Amino acid sequence: MIGKVTRGQGLARLLSYLYGPGKRNEHVDPHLVAGFRLPIALEPGADTRGDRDYRHLVGVLTSPLDTLRHTPPALPIWQCSIRAAPADRRLSDDEWADIAEEVMHQTGFAPRGDDKACRWIAVRHAEDHIHLVAVLAREDGRNPNLRRDYFKVAHACHIVEDRYGLTPTAPADRTAAPRPTRAETELVHRKNWSEPPRSTLRRHVATAAAGAETEGDFFVALEQAGMLVKVRESVRTPGEITGYAVALPGHTNREGQPVWFSGGKLAANLTLPKLRCRWSAPDEGRHFGQRSFSQAKLTHQERDAAYQQAARAAATATWQMRHIHDPAVRADLAAAASDVLHVTAAITGNRELARAADFYDRAAREPYGRQSPATPYGTNLRTVARVLALSQIGGAHSHRPSLAGVLSHLIVQLAALIEAIAEHRQSQQRFAQAAAARKAAAQLTRLRQSTPRPTNPTLFRAPANDTPEHNAARLAAAGFPLPFPNLEADRSHRTTRPAPTPPARTVPRRLSQ
Repeated sequence: MIGKVTRGQGLARLLSYLYGPGKRNEHVDPHLVAGFRLPIALEPGADTRGDRDYRHLVGVLTSPLDTLRHTPPALPIWQCSIRAAPADRRLSDDEWADIAEEVMHQTGFAPRGDDKACRWIAVRHAEDHIHLVAVLAREDGRNPNLRRDYFKVAHACHIVEDRYGLTPTAPADRTAAPRPTRAETELVHRKNWSEPPRSTLRRHVATAAAGAETEGDFFVALEQAGMLVKVRESVRTPGEITGYAVALPGHTNREGQPVWFSGGKLAANLTLPKLRCRWSAPDEGRHFGQRSFSQAKLTHQERDAAYQQAARAAATATWQMRHIHDPAVRADLAAAASDVLHVTAAITGNRELARAADFYDRAAREPYGRQSPATPYGTNLRTVARVLALSQIGGAHSHRPSLAGVLSHLIVQLAALIEAIAEHRQSQQRFAQAAAARKAAAQLTRLRQSTPRPTNPTLFRAPANDTPEHNAARLAAAGFPLPFPNLEADRSHRTTRPAPTPPARTVPRRLSQ
C-alpha cells in the first residue's frame, strides 16, 4: 500500500475532481467512506441542475481556518491518496474507512478520541484507492504538526498491510531512484517516446561515470553521448565546480529552454561529491589521460581479451561475495557490479541488457544515500568497467560485440554475481533491493537463453594461445591496465576448497608503457 501526499489551496476544485469522472473516465461511483463526522451527514447534495453542490462541504471543512490563533499555512489543504497493490484483494468501504482513520491517527491530524482535531474526509471513486482530504487547522485554534507527515503516512500503510494481509511495501530507505513525475509521463505519451527523459539521462550518466577515470573524462563522455551538460560553480570560491546538470537536446519547456536534471534528481549516488569519492578512491595511481577518449584503439583480438578478463573478474567477484563476509566489501562489490552492467549494455547497444542494468540499479545503492567505502575488491570491478568502456573508443560504431560471441560468458558471470548480491540483500532483510537484483538476474538469464549459440564453436572454446597470460600480454601491449595483475590470485575462485583468506593483492597497478 502506497501513500502520496500533496498540498494546495483550492478545496472546491479538488472536490470537483474527486467527484468528477476523472481525466480518462476512470472515476466510478465517487462517495465518502469516512470523515470527521458520519459520511452520510457530509455527502454533497445536488443543486437545481442535478450537479453536485460542494458549497456546504467546503464551508464545514474550512471553518476552523477562521479561528486559528496563528497565521494559517500558505497551503492549507492536505491531500493524500492511498492505493493498494494490484495483486491485493478488493477492500470494502468499511475496511477503507478503517484505513483512513489509521492514517489520520498516525499523522496526528485527527488522533482517535480528539474532538478538537483537524476536519477531514475520505473519498473513494475506484476499487483500489481512496483520497484523504484534510484542512490544516485544528478546531481549538492551533496549527497541526506537519513534520515528517510523509513518513507517518508510510508507517500507517505498513500497519494496515499487516492488519489486512496486504502486499507489504518496501521501507522508505531512499535506495529507489526518483520516479518520473506525472507531467513527464504524459509528455512521453504525447511525444511517443520510449521512456521518460529522466530515465534516459540516468542511464547515460551512470554509464559515463562507470567508464570515467577522472572528472574531466566524465564530462567528456556525457558530451560524446549527446547530452547537454552544464556545471554549477561555487559562490564562495569562483572557478570551483560544486555540481552539474544534464538535459536531453529535444526535451524543452514552454519557453524552449532545456529541462535540466541535477545528479541528485537522477539518483542519490550520482551527485558530483559522491562521484568524486569514487574517482579519488584507492586507484589514484592509474591515469588514463586524454588518450582514453581520443587515441585508444584496439583490434578485435584485444577487445576479446578485455571481455574475457571482465568475465574472469565477475567470476572472482561472485566468489568474494559468497566467501568474504565483510559488509564493506560486499557493499562495494554490489555498487561496482552496476558499473560493469551499465558499460556492458552500452558497448553492445542491447536494449534488454540496458533494462537489466536499470532493474539492478536499486540493489546497488546503500540506504539513505550513504556512500559505501571503497575497497580493493570493488576497485577491481570498476577497473574492468573502465577497460570495457575504453575498448570501444575509436570503434564503437564499427564494432558492436555480439551477445552470442565473446560477451556471452561475461553475461553468464554477471548473472551469477547479481544472484549472489540478491542473496546478500535478502539476508540483510532489504527485500526491495533483493527483488531488484533477482529481477535483473532473471533478465540476464532470459537474454542469454534467447541468444542463439554461434555456429563457430571456437567462440566458446579458447584456442591454444588464448590463455589468460596471453590475453594479459595483449592488453599490456595496448597500454591498458589489468584488473588482475596477479593471475594466480585471480584463480582463487576456481579451487574446490575456498582459500581461508582473500587474495593478498587485488589492487590494480599501473602497467608500464
